[in-house]
Amino acid sequence: MDETQAVQYLESLIGKTLRVHATDTRVFVGTFKCTDAARNVILANTHEYRYPTTAAVRDAALKVEAAAASKADEIQAQTQSLVKETQNLKLNMTSRFIGLVVVPGQHITNIELEERVPQ
Repeated sequence: MDETQAVQYLESLIGKTLRVHATDTRVFVGTFKCTDAARNVILANTHEYRYPTTAAVRDAALKVEAAAASKADEIQAQTQSLVKETQNLKLNMTSRFIGLVVVPGQHITNIELEERVPQ
């Protein structure tokens, strides 16, 4: 892709929703406004998403294990089922609205175009 095509592609993204992944595992989802030579990205109407903390994951796992221990008197299959739940523990990401944000280019690991499927 030559420089002219690259500029045209970036211009076509203006106003579209992008998902920008940062080196600290945060994900920013917002409307692409502009970028610069240092690869900084400016997003408007942005939500920040964070993975659960280690403490939150540990607490959730302990709750599942406690539930398994309290049901130890029940059928062995049910206990094994709860242990499998611990191995496949799922927690929601935390999010907050942050509005206008500049994501420094040096901290960007991935950029995705969020395409909405027409219903």
